[in-house]
Amino acid sequence: MQSDRPFHPERRSLVGLPTCIALVVANMIGTGVFTSLGFQLRDLYSPFIILIVWILGGIFALCGALCYAELAATIPRSGGEYHFLGKIYHPALGFMAGMVSLVAGFAAPTALAAIAFGKYLQDVFPGIPLRETSLILVTVVTATHLVSTRLSGAFQTIITVTKIALIAVFLIAGFCLMRQHEPISFHPPPRTWQIFFSPAFAVSLMFAMFSYSGWNAATYIIEEVRSPEKNVGRALLIGTLFVTFLYVLLNATFLLAAPATALENQLDVGRIASEYIFGKFGGVSVSGLICLGIIASVSAMTWAGPRVGAAMGEDHWNLQWLATRSSTGVPWVASLFQFLIVILLLSTASFEVVLIYAQFALVACSLLTSLGVIVLRKTQPHLPRPFKCWLYPIPPLLFCAISVFTLIYSALHKPWESLAGTGTLLVFVAVYFIMKKLHKK
Repeated sequence: MQSDRPFHPERRSLVGLPTCIALVVANMIGTGVFTSLGFQLRDLYSPFIILIVWILGGIFALCGALCYAELAATIPRSGGEYHFLGKIYHPALGFMAGMVSLVAGFAAPTALAAIAFGKYLQDVFPGIPLRETSLILVTVVTATHLVSTRLSGAFQTIITVTKIALIAVFLIAGFCLMRQHEPISFHPPPRTWQIFFSPAFAVSLMFAMFSYSGWNAATYIIEEVRSPEKNVGRALLIGTLFVTFLYVLLNATFLLAAPATALENQLDVGRIASEYIFGKFGGVSVSGLICLGIIASVSAMTWAGPRVGAAMGEDHWNLQWLATRSSTGVPWVASLFQFLIVILLLSTASFEVVLIYAQFALVACSLLTSLGVIVLRKTQPHLPRPFKCWLYPIPPLLFCAISVFTLIYSALHKPWESLAGTGTLLVFVAVYFIMKKLHKK
């Protein structure tokens, strides 16, 4: 039920490497880097350890990017995990990953980001309605991406470059204007290795890993990328390395700008640090910067998500309506389907619970995909590989090890959410076989 169809020529040569990088960067930089530090300081009191956490999070994301880059070059097709798992293992696992991506991978995070946009915009314009603002954002971004892939790429690039430029201005101005309020040391603390194996370190690392999520964004639009066997992998690696560098700099700036006691256990560390550097106006400005970052993230998910639905529609007879495309190549039905799910989630207060348990399913799909690099090299060693994973097999093994650790930790500390996530995966596998049986009849 999963086809081996070739590329569609009309979808190619639309997206170049810069736009691909912009998609990856925008999908990664959301609110996480501006909110995680306060909770990390609550459990880890060492700036050195905290920066190590962010560096390790970047290494984890880079390992995943290397794995996905090889798969994107070896078995290129839009759809991300849906396509990779279906080709490497079995179409049932691909269907499972595709369904998880449709709801948990894109729609729920888009709704959550839209709500966050409304909250941060209220800091800039007090009194504006939260839910209505979120709905307007999602509607405008969806309408933009419905026009054409070329417009999607231009919009994504402009909004992402603007966001990065403003972050750069914040970093430069911050280092020039900040006044250190208390002594701070980036030297290793006593018994550093004991801290690395503590539960507090594990929790802090999970915060960082969540902030890095989105490094695989370019694999969802492979068929719309110019020279995808080269540019998709490059975009994943360049985007991930750039965001890692940016995240470490941002957290170092926050730590230097404000006292640890002012940041500890606070959600809006970006605003607090900015107020110490620039005064009250600085806090408002950072809220505006975060809003711009959220627009870029919502745009990236609105662009990439429907490509999963379209790929599934091309392979499954009862989902073929999702594959309908406009004259400009946009999967407009899948885009509207994702938009409706987002609107539905915005109208209920329960979607955050759905997102929490769905993280278990998303990590499981990424684990299977990265392991697929090893599996595919064993089962089909003669496939052309325009890009090969650097330092193989270290990146897939390291990514899988950390993913397994994350799943075990989640199962121990969030057993009901983990059980629900596992159940969701099994249900989608069962649905695939039911659909296949009905199709034969």
